[in-house]
Amino acid sequence: MSELGKLFIITGLLIALAGVALVFWGKLPLSWLGQLPGDVTFKGKNVTFYFPLATSLLISVVLSLILWLINHK
Repeated sequence: MSELGKLFIITGLLIALAGVALVFWGKLPLSWLGQLPGDVTFKGKNVTFYFPLATSLLISVVLSLILWLINHK
């Protein structure tokens, strides 16, 4: 039962951190996010296609590292 309690606490903290990030998102200097070399942009005559490949990989690595650190403590 204590493991379930710990899981709820960690989940609550992660949700609270996500809420704080959303509140302050416009004030954070993240203008470079989504414009990394490796992000694919195609602008046609009537169509624009954008695929943030490098940004997705960066976010994946950061989240994997955070979750690995949480799991090993």
